[in-house]
Amino acid sequence: MPSFPNHQELQNYSVDELRDLCAKLRQRILETTARQGGHLASSLGAVELTVALHKFFDFAGNDRLFLDVGHQSYAHKLLTGREESFEKLRSIDGCSGFTRPEESHCDVVYAGHAGVAVSQALGAAEAKALKNESGRSIAVIGDGSLGCGIIWEALNNTPSSCKQLLIILNDNQMSISPNIGAFRKCLNRILSGRFYNRVRRAIRSRGEHFAGFKRLLRRAEHALKGLFMSDGVLFQELGLRYFGPIDGNDINELCRILPKLPSDRPVLLHLLTVKGKGYPPAETKPDDFHGIAPFDIATGEPLKKNTGCRSFSDSFAQAVTSLAEEHPELAVISPAMLQGTGFKEFMDKYPERCFDTGIAESHSIAFASGLASQGLRPVVAIYSTFLQRALDNVFHDVCLNNLPVIIGIDRAGAVPDGPTHHGLYSFSFLRQMPNLTILTPSCCSEMRSMLQYAWSLASPVAICYPRATCPSESVASTPPTLESRKAWIMQDPPNPNLTIWASGGEVTRAFELVKLLQEAKPSIQPRIVNSRFLLPFDDATAVALADTPQVILDDYSSDGLTHSVRNALSTAGKQAEIISFAWPDNVIVPHGSLCELRNAYGLTLPQIAQAILAKL
Repeated sequence: MPSFPNHQELQNYSVDELRDLCAKLRQRILETTARQGGHLASSLGAVELTVALHKFFDFAGNDRLFLDVGHQSYAHKLLTGREESFEKLRSIDGCSGFTRPEESHCDVVYAGHAGVAVSQALGAAEAKALKNESGRSIAVIGDGSLGCGIIWEALNNTPSSCKQLLIILNDNQMSISPNIGAFRKCLNRILSGRFYNRVRRAIRSRGEHFAGFKRLLRRAEHALKGLFMSDGVLFQELGLRYFGPIDGNDINELCRILPKLPSDRPVLLHLLTVKGKGYPPAETKPDDFHGIAPFDIATGEPLKKNTGCRSFSDSFAQAVTSLAEEHPELAVISPAMLQGTGFKEFMDKYPERCFDTGIAESHSIAFASGLASQGLRPVVAIYSTFLQRALDNVFHDVCLNNLPVIIGIDRAGAVPDGPTHHGLYSFSFLRQMPNLTILTPSCCSEMRSMLQYAWSLASPVAICYPRATCPSESVASTPPTLESRKAWIMQDPPNPNLTIWASGGEVTRAFELVKLLQEAKPSIQPRIVNSRFLLPFDDATAVALADTPQVILDDYSSDGLTHSVRNALSTAGKQAEIISFAWPDNVIVPHGSLCELRNAYGLTLPQIAQAILAKL
């Protein structure tokens, strides 16, 4: 028997029973995330809200729930029959860390990027109206998402006649890091308007008894709104009935207000919640517990101790910080990802040159182009999956104008969070951009060299790197200068009979692969080529090395390095055999650890070695 109730069973729960249920959910989320890793703080903060929504709305029936980003979906999963798969959270055969339609009818869409929930819920509400169907469409958005322009596009297009739309603003003053910008200040002023809400309730109650004064009292209400809540009126002016703010971690208060929300026009309910609620380490440091690896519940400390090895993210951030010492015109921009991309030291050292733009990827790139147009040298640090949202700005604002903007593309390749977060398509998206150079460092020293080279170009450059440990130095000899734009032949035996191409984090794996191949068949003598440049690709070297079969270790889909090698040889009329090991095309790569995913697609080193030996 499931230990968590469904919508029908929740109908008979008292407030005390709901409170106990919230504690039980919180404990399960904590225990599972401590073992599996995941997005903890946001899910803990949304437990009471999730329970209340499932009590008053039927998401297996006619109601529809859209969770913006999806970080807070864990309680929702446990209340919709996924307890067993939740035990394997983020494993390839377990529950996704985000909403996923294949798992449950209660997950309407994939969710992993901020800002789209209002648009989706509005679309669902309008579809229901056109089909004359009942049911509420509910969008749960975070206060961090208010800096995302898509939300305001949706609100601008929400008709006051859309009766089935309910927007819940889950305000915890955080996205991943503490929120910034004008909307944060606006929400803070709304919080100071609690006196207005009390006066408003009093006016409404008097109006019920003195009908003759109703119009006058309504005018007084609007005057008070302007006096006490001048910024909060924005939602009302957009045609939404605004309610709040109320305590979103008080199940009694939620059960009181949710059934009373009007259904004559779209409604926005403003809740105040605590990110990490119920687990002191997460409440104290919610940014550290946003997305976390397995940890010790008693202490909150990660189970895997820091080995002292730097990640590619830290390597890039440290190289940028060092460069900034020499160049006061350097500025760093990141859309709500400064900590995730390793720039805390830069932020502390150069606060006036560090811009957290919030969840606003398109603005971040366009803003960088504005800085660059006036002689500054911006570096944008962004996750690969989120850069997808700003491709037009990369083309229109940066590349078309040939501006010296450096984009650090973090989390290139596959990541544990699944299809909404994989960085498998960066190169496919960017390869056609004019004036753009794309570099892939394989170690810390190469990262520093590539950043210096990018600076010297004074034109658009993207530096792509994975979420992985970054070797300090190369395992091979001194590379050719980057100015030559040549690939680096890192290992070249006297009589090579195999060529292995790799870039970025795959270079280290290429050397490990050679050991496996030679253990199995000593006669194999591979050369190893670090492409370094994905764009422009070194066609001449590819053609020169076409005398052997070509093995390609590609951390993208086959439209990445594989495409570049194949295109170079095809254009030159070369017929070398190409054995590619890339992430599959036209397939949604699921969530799971990197080891699980590689195993599923034949991309572990033993699998690759076996496939090569079979081919040869």
